[in-house]
Amino acid sequence: MEKLPASTGWHWVKQGFGLFRKQPGGLSMLFLGYMVCMLLVSIIPLLGQLLPVILVPIFSVAFAQGCLNIDQGKRVVPSLLMSGFRKPALPVLFGLGVLYIIMAIVAIGASSLVDGGTLWQLVTGQLNPQTSPEVIRESNIGSAILLTIVMYIPAAMAFCFAAPLIYWQQVSLGKALFFSFFAVWRSLSAFVVFASTWFAISIVTSQLLFMIVGRTPMAIQLMMPLSMILTVIMHCSFYAAYRQIFGVPADSGKAVSLDKA
Repeated sequence: MEKLPASTGWHWVKQGFGLFRKQPGGLSMLFLGYMVCMLLVSIIPLLGQLLPVILVPIFSVAFAQGCLNIDQGKRVVPSLLMSGFRKPALPVLFGLGVLYIIMAIVAIGASSLVDGGTLWQLVTGQLNPQTSPEVIRESNIGSAILLTIVMYIPAAMAFCFAAPLIYWQQVSLGKALFFSFFAVWRSLSAFVVFASTWFAISIVTSQLLFMIVGRTPMAIQLMMPLSMILTVIMHCSFYAAYRQIFGVPADSGKAVSLDKA
């Protein structure tokens, strides 16, 4: 894994748009199928709030595989949604999803040291911002959010490529987290540019939409498909980053050896 210049992050974003342009319909249908699955899972009693998060890495490999299909000149089909449910990757990806929740709980829980638990109560639904705005104003919630983000960044670095590494490289959860973290760390400036570019894109597109149609119900309706498209393109950009760092996965479903990446 070689150290990459900062400008590489911008190239990943451009490559993500390029991948999307090749099969926008197939990738969009894949995302719609994912949303339907998440909606169905969310209505399951008791587990409906946890399963959508746990299943994120399982479904994320569907978009990675879709991008690989585009690279190989194949069509992106809805059946790719089931890619992550195949063994031996499934139990490891499921464990990764559980780890998502654990790290989020740790990061948000730590914020209680700053704001007395206000952010935690908001996230868990114990506090309604509409009925208790004064509680939020009087709390140090801004610092709590900042602390949560700072604490979660190392976890996000480890999670970044963990799912495709588990799926394509068939490595253990620990190795996937290790290689993902240090892949991001070695090219941190590229990922800062990558994240900053996507943040700018989201802000600019939303502001342009509000300028065109105003802050109306129509703007909210248009924001949903726009967000969907940008989310799909972001997945494509992550695949572009994986492809450059770890190599293009082979037809057999395995990527090049990590020792040679």
